[in-house]
Amino acid sequence: MEEKKIYIGNLEYSTTEDEVRAIMEENGITPDSINFIKDKYSGRPKGFGFAEFSSPEDAQKAIDLLNGKEINGRTLKVSKAQKRKPRSDFGGGGGGGRGGFGGGNRW
Repeated sequence: MEEKKIYIGNLEYSTTEDEVRAIMEENGITPDSINFIKDKYSGRPKGFGFAEFSSPEDAQKAIDLLNGKEINGRTLKVSKAQKRKPRSDFGGGGGGGRGGFGGGNRW
């Protein structure tokens, strides 16, 4: 499945999924889906996304078409998507280092 998915990076924040889809379709490539990643707190675009295709050949055609192409003043960086690396969820740790119960009092 990953060989059918591409990474699209260095997107100008105002670039839409529809704009990228239109460029592909003008060149005979029809993506199954395009998903630009947004910040989960602000909802603003992060400047990259992914597109999925029905065949590895279409994915490669899209890479060849889009990689290095300038859209809205930005030169795109497009490649095969990498498998997501597992995150280590350590949670950021606790307060630590305060000694006993009273915020530093020693017994």
